[in-house]
Amino acid sequence: MKVRVSDGATDEEASAIAEALAQHVRDEVEVFVGDADAPAVVREAPAGPPNAGAEAAAEAIAESDDLGPTEREERLWDEIEDIELGGPEKYKQRLEEQGKLFVRDRLDLWFGDDGLLFEDGKFANFDAWHPDSPEVEEGNDDRLPGDGLLTGAAEFEGRELHFMANDFTVKAGSMAEKGVEKFLRMQQRALKNGKPVLYLMDSSGGRIDQQTGFFANREGIGKYYYNHSMLSGAVPQICVLYGPCIAGAAYTPVFADFTIMVRDMSAMAIASPRMVQMVTGEDIELEELGGPDVHAKKSGSADLVADDEEHARELVADLVSYLPDSADEKPPETEGKPPVKSPAGIDSVVPQEPNKGYDMTDVIDRVVDEGSYFELKPEYGKEILTAFARIDGRPVGIVANQPAQRAGAIFPDAAEKAAEFIWTCDAYEIPLLYLCDTPGFMAGSQVEEDAILEKGKKFIYATSSATVPKQTVVVRKAYGAGIYAMGGPAYDPESVIGLPSGEIAIMGPEAAINAVYARKLSEIDDEEERAKKEQELREEYREDIDVHRMASEVVIDDIVPPSTLRTELKNRFAFYEGIEKDVPDKKHGTIL
Repeated sequence: MKVRVSDGATDEEASAIAEALAQHVRDEVEVFVGDADAPAVVREAPAGPPNAGAEAAAEAIAESDDLGPTEREERLWDEIEDIELGGPEKYKQRLEEQGKLFVRDRLDLWFGDDGLLFEDGKFANFDAWHPDSPEVEEGNDDRLPGDGLLTGAAEFEGRELHFMANDFTVKAGSMAEKGVEKFLRMQQRALKNGKPVLYLMDSSGGRIDQQTGFFANREGIGKYYYNHSMLSGAVPQICVLYGPCIAGAAYTPVFADFTIMVRDMSAMAIASPRMVQMVTGEDIELEELGGPDVHAKKSGSADLVADDEEHARELVADLVSYLPDSADEKPPETEGKPPVKSPAGIDSVVPQEPNKGYDMTDVIDRVVDEGSYFELKPEYGKEILTAFARIDGRPVGIVANQPAQRAGAIFPDAAEKAAEFIWTCDAYEIPLLYLCDTPGFMAGSQVEEDAILEKGKKFIYATSSATVPKQTVVVRKAYGAGIYAMGGPAYDPESVIGLPSGEIAIMGPEAAINAVYARKLSEIDDEEERAKKEQELREEYREDIDVHRMASEVVIDDIVPPSTLRTELKNRFAFYEGIEKDVPDKKHGTIL
C-alpha cells in the first residue's frame, strides 16, 4: 500500500502513519512525503493481531493535515439540512394523520441508507423562500424547498434508476416552473442513458396561481407527456401513486408502463370532485371518482393495488425482476425452480367437457417456476389472465384465457388488457406464452357498444406485430377469432402445440349444428329422434375440429402429453431465445 502525506510531515510523523496503517491493513506500507519519488518510510506487514493501531493511524493522518471545512461549507450544510426538512411542519403532521410518509422518509424506505446515489435540483427555487436569500423578506413562512419535487438517481434491488418524488408538504405536491424543469431534465437524461424511471407521485396538479412560465411553454409541463411518449418502450417507466393525482398530474401514471395505487391513500382523475361538480353538477367523492377500485376494476388504468407504502415497494421489487433496464437488453434470468404443483396433474385439471369451467391458474401453477407467477390487472377483464412468470428461470409473459370467468369468452376490456400487455412484453424483449381456451369474442349489443370490434382488433394487432418468441398452447377450446388473437398458426408463433383436450374451429359444435342444420332438425317431429340426430351431428363435427385432426393436417406442430408441457415449453423457449423477426419497413401501423 502506498500513502502520500503533506510536504510538512516530519520523519517521526511519517513513521507513525506507516506503522499504524501496516497494523490496520496487514500489508506493507510505503509513506511518501510531498512530491518525493522515493518513500520516506517502509513498514512490513506485522505479525500481530489485525486492526491493531487503526485509531492511531487515523489520528496520525489527521495530525499531518490540519485543513477542514470552513464556515462557508458549514453554512451550506445548514442550508441543505433546512431544505431536507420539507414544507411547513403543520403539513408534515397532516401526513401522519393520512398514514403517509414524508417524501424523504419514503426515499429511505425505497432506497435504504446508502441507495440514493445523488439528488438534482435540491436548491430549486431557493431564492424564493429561504432566509439566506437576499430576495426574501424577514418573516416569510412560505417554504418551497426543491420547489416541491425531488429528482435524482438511486439503486433499487441492485438496479440503478432515475426517480422523481413529489413533496406533498410543499403546496400539496403541486407542479410549478422550477419543479417542472427538474422533472423534464430527469426524463431527458433517462432518454440518454437508458435506465428505468420510477415516479413516486403525490401531486394535486399544476400550481394554478403560478402557471405563467411552465404550462404551455415548449419546455413546460406539456413536455412531460411528450417525454413519456419518447421513453415509452425505451426504458421501463413505473409509477406509484400515494395521494390525489389530479388533472395534469394524473397523466404521468397512465403514461407509465406500470401503475400501482395505494389503497385508502391514492386517487387519480382528470378533474377534482369540486371541478366535476362545477362542470357537470355531479356530486361525487374522490374515492368514487378515481380511487383504486375504479381504476383497478373499471378503467384498467391501475395494474396493481398495494395495501400500504411497504407493500407498494414489495410489488415494484417483484415487478422489476422481470424487466430489463432498457429495450436494448434482455430480461434478467434467474436459477430455475420446479413448479409448485406437479405437471403430471395438468390433464386432470382440464375438463374433458368443453363447456365446463375450471381455473386456468391451476394449469399455470404446474408449468411455471414456483413463486414466479406475477399477475397484472387481476381485477380488470378477468376473462383473460396477463402475468409475468418464469419457466426454468427465463421470464415469460403469459396471456391466458380464464374459463372460470364467463367461460373464457373475450370481452372488450379483456381484449384491451391483453393487447396492452403483449405490446409491453414485446417492447422489453419478454417472450410470450399463450394458453388458449376460449369460445371466442363475445357477441351481443352491449359488447358492440363497448367496442368489441375495435378492441378486439387491437388484441389481434398486438399479437401480429410482436417480434419476441411466441409459444401457443391449445389447452382446450380455440374457437372463432379467439385463436387469431391468442397466437394461432397464422400469427407467426414459433410453435403451436395442443393438449389432447384441444379443439380448433370457427365455432363450437352446439352453435355450428344450430347454424347449419337448424331447418333439417326442425323437420324431425319426434323429440328423442331429433335429440339423437343432433348429438350425432355434433360428434361428427367434433371429429373435424379435434386436435388430432389439426395435427394430422399439420395445422399445429404437435400434440404433447400434458405432463410434459413444462419441459416442452422450457425447451422451445430456450431453443428460440435468440430468434429475430422482421416486420415490414414502414413508419408505423395505424392500429393502436
